[in-house]
Amino acid sequence: MNVSVVIPCYRSADTISSVVEGVLGHVPGADDELDVRDMEVVLVIDGSPDDTASVARQLAESRPQVRVIELARNYGQHNALLAGILCARHEVIVTMDDDLQHRPDQVRSLLLPIAADEADLVYGVAREEEHGLLRSAASRATKRMLQVSGVPRAEDVSAFRAMRARLRDGFSDVRDPYISLDVLLSWTTTAVAAVPVAMEQRAAGRSGYTLRSLVRHAMNMVTGYSNVPLRIVTWLGMITACIGVVLGVVVIVKFAVGDTTVAGFTTIAAMVALFSGAQMLSLGVIGEYLGRMHTRSMGRPAFVVKADTGAPEPS
Repeated sequence: MNVSVVIPCYRSADTISSVVEGVLGHVPGADDELDVRDMEVVLVIDGSPDDTASVARQLAESRPQVRVIELARNYGQHNALLAGILCARHEVIVTMDDDLQHRPDQVRSLLLPIAADEADLVYGVAREEEHGLLRSAASRATKRMLQVSGVPRAEDVSAFRAMRARLRDGFSDVRDPYISLDVLLSWTTTAVAAVPVAMEQRAAGRSGYTLRSLVRHAMNMVTGYSNVPLRIVTWLGMITACIGVVLGVVVIVKFAVGDTTVAGFTTIAAMVALFSGAQMLSLGVIGEYLGRMHTRSMGRPAFVVKADTGAPEPS
């Protein structure tokens, strides 16, 4: 197995050297279950304002396995990961954070299910929750939004993951600036596994994922990769239309039996019930068409080829 380790870097000048040394020290090697023969470490500098870029360049000069990709500005973690994944050279890609929360000695645990051909995508799930109560609640809410967006096993999703490089064929053309990598991966495979891993507290600095940013990320996932809000409008329109018809019938019946004595009330009430129901139903139909247009605009693949025995040999 040849492995590319992609690490998005932002304000990590104090930790990135330790992360790279740990990865190069723990990942390569052979045993009875796993043989990692070649690897690269792809450091994606996400517009970091500190000395992270210069530290990364020094690592690349002293370590031939290290490769540095500098983005023009800060685009966010998922966008930086996408840049690194699309540039990775090897058949298996590992993504991890730059703050030593993801321990380098746990990477081989992620690779075992792939080496055994048990999964295409493996998530590292912390044995013990490493965040506070409020942050953990926000993280669980974000995973629930992932589930709404159609991500299988969303409860196991984490930034510590290993994947087969061929999965990127399903989203290599995506140009959405508000991407969610886990949603993109859900388009390409259902062979997903999770392994328990040990994680540490952040070694330096503060996490960029605040409660506010997690809520914003969750909203981006629901509105960007799901038709659920539009489907809610559709169902609301159908229900409202049915209620309007029922109310219209009730008003007319009351007028027929003489329970309504106010002049013009029957006509006004019946027309309001009928036309409000028709308006909501029309909004629901429009929502369905918008939803289909939104789905097409995502760039979601019609298919992803896993293997082809008749493919020509590369020149």
